[in-house]
Amino acid sequence: MSQPKVSVRKLSKSYAGRTRAEIIVFRDIDLDIRQEEFACIVGPSGCGKTTFIKIVDGLIAPSSGQVFIDERAISGPGYDRAFVFQADSLYPWRTVIDNIVLGLEIKGSDNAERYAKARELIQLVGLAGFESHYPHELSGGMRQRVNLARALAVDPEIILMDEPFASLDAQTREVMQRELLKLWWSRKKTVLFITHQIDEAVYLADRVIVFSQRPATIKADIRIDIPRPRSLDVKRTPEFLAYVGQIWKLIEADVLESVAHSD
Repeated sequence: MSQPKVSVRKLSKSYAGRTRAEIIVFRDIDLDIRQEEFACIVGPSGCGKTTFIKIVDGLIAPSSGQVFIDERAISGPGYDRAFVFQADSLYPWRTVIDNIVLGLEIKGSDNAERYAKARELIQLVGLAGFESHYPHELSGGMRQRVNLARALAVDPEIILMDEPFASLDAQTREVMQRELLKLWWSRKKTVLFITHQIDEAVYLADRVIVFSQRPATIKADIRIDIPRPRSLDVKRTPEFLAYVGQIWKLIEADVLESVAHSD
């Protein structure tokens, strides 16, 4: 077998608490993600999913353990990774096309080249005609399309996504799930995607990695054997619902406990 694209080895993260007692977020996480694989992480609130994905991006350092990209240990962010946050984080004073080229500006790409690439991506994400619009003139779904285009513009090998559709209404969220799969299928990127929605994870993923409550470990790693390409209609099939039920049973007790502790 070929080497994994992303390898996580014995990864742990902890913080000093207010009373100086150590808070262990997760510990001894081992995980491999293959080239062009779409992997989703689910788990109860507060189990460290966002912290984990930020460590993979190099935004924060682990307490122990290491992340490898193509067998190379990472020590910070790089152009081989792009991060898509829950909030669209677009600059309000920049137009759609000027937001998309931002990463290419930082990278120092030629001006004509970066705008040519941005126009191509605008077509790809279905925003033709909105090049000169500002973020406040767009719907939530359209802003996240700009966010995705901006991430794709630097041509990363890995896209890390932290609940990017959480703030969208249910109908828009479903459309964006379908569009994301089209983009992933056409661009063949490696994706690590965090979500609280089990059905979203099953619909999108090749694998669903289930985190336990804090201090988190990997509770299960489930391969989703549903053929691709997937239409939204697949969500109503017995096979799909069986996966959703299986994953819910794995995290139900942890979720109920985390909710009880938050009251």
